[in-house]
Amino acid sequence: MMKKTVVIDVVGLSSNLIGKHTPFLENYIKSNNLCSIAPSLPAVTTAVQSTYLTGKLPSTHGVVGNGWYDKIDAEIKFWKQSNKLVLAEKIWDKAKKEDANFTCSNMFWWYNMYSSADYAVTPRPNYLADGRKLPDCYSKPAELRDMLQDKLGIFPLFQFWGPGANIKSTKWIADAAMLTDEKHDPTLTLIYLPHLDYCLQKFGPDFDKIAEDLNQIDAVVKELVDFFKKKDANVIILSEYGIVPVNNPIHLNRILRANGLLQIRMERGLELLDAGASKAFVVADHQLAHVYINDPAVIPQVKKILESVPGIALILDDEGKKTHGIAHERAGDFVLVAEPESWFTYYFWLDDAKAPDYARCVDIHKKPGFDPVEMFMSSKSRAAYKLLRKKAGFRYVMDVIPLDATLIKGSHGSINVPPAFYPVLITDKKTNAKNIEATEVYDLIWKSLFEG
Repeated sequence: MMKKTVVIDVVGLSSNLIGKHTPFLENYIKSNNLCSIAPSLPAVTTAVQSTYLTGKLPSTHGVVGNGWYDKIDAEIKFWKQSNKLVLAEKIWDKAKKEDANFTCSNMFWWYNMYSSADYAVTPRPNYLADGRKLPDCYSKPAELRDMLQDKLGIFPLFQFWGPGANIKSTKWIADAAMLTDEKHDPTLTLIYLPHLDYCLQKFGPDFDKIAEDLNQIDAVVKELVDFFKKKDANVIILSEYGIVPVNNPIHLNRILRANGLLQIRMERGLELLDAGASKAFVVADHQLAHVYINDPAVIPQVKKILESVPGIALILDDEGKKTHGIAHERAGDFVLVAEPESWFTYYFWLDDAKAPDYARCVDIHKKPGFDPVEMFMSSKSRAAYKLLRKKAGFRYVMDVIPLDATLIKGSHGSINVPPAFYPVLITDKKTNAKNIEATEVYDLIWKSLFEG
């Protein structure tokens, strides 16, 4: 007999954050079971979630980061959404084989489009012909989106990511999960709560600055746990990674450019990275970087350059990638892991005046790497002016993102972090384990579903 289970993903939660600013969680772990999850490479959202849901490492499921270089299209692609990108069987597919009555609700875990989960909601803006981007979401079935937005309002996309990110988007997701459960009563519910990701990357674990954020997420988690406990569900609270303090952004593409390996195109006086024409380039993803090499003759040169860069903890070649479970054709020729206090930017320009137009915008799909600086705003008055143009019906570009990587005080992706920053798992089922591997999360979810 199946047991109703909910998995609440509190992004960025680590044991060092549970305390006086999270009174519910502090009390909850006293009567439940807390263990650490060993960081898996790469310790970033899409890769870790895929490992949790398949029980496999990136070398098998293929998700080597939040983005990678598509060698066929010769394009760097970030934050794609098709579930078909995850190349291993998902837990809901196996569960359906075990019991045809099993159903799954996936509320904002990534790669959530076109999957075989029964109910799904994920961010999906409307891109209009005049260039505007409007908040919205995508759902399966399609009418679920309409029901949720009718009751909760339009999904607050601009509070989900960017300088306006706040608790509003996390609360919307939590409320949507509960409404979906009331309507469909799925066997397994997956809920993604991103709120801590924002403040921890902006400020690091500085309690003077993040205390309110911790209290806010604690309240949302309490509401969810109380709701699902009334439904007699097993509750698993977990995180994908902890966020460590950083102070050293590393501009790898600028280093490769200085050595004549990067190809840059000039468009309207601005610079663009031409990945397909470069001898070597980097796709940066927090504390992980994929180094792709189009010209095999420069492999020794690239390795020598990388070995001289302070802040790089690991340079993984083919054998190293196998050892760390990231040996997949999507991965770079070298995979780099930063020291705990360092992280990798995507920056490739040398003069800010020639930075591409997307650099100063929230534009997660155009940038050839992850850009956490999108959470900051260069000028509130400039943003206000842009919004006035929008309200007046004029075309506008929200080019309000600074180009200062030193603003970032927290990052993740590395496996070489202190245990206090390990991701956590809290379960109401008895377990003697104090530390588990990321692949074991799958097994714990499975046991919750089918062993009660």
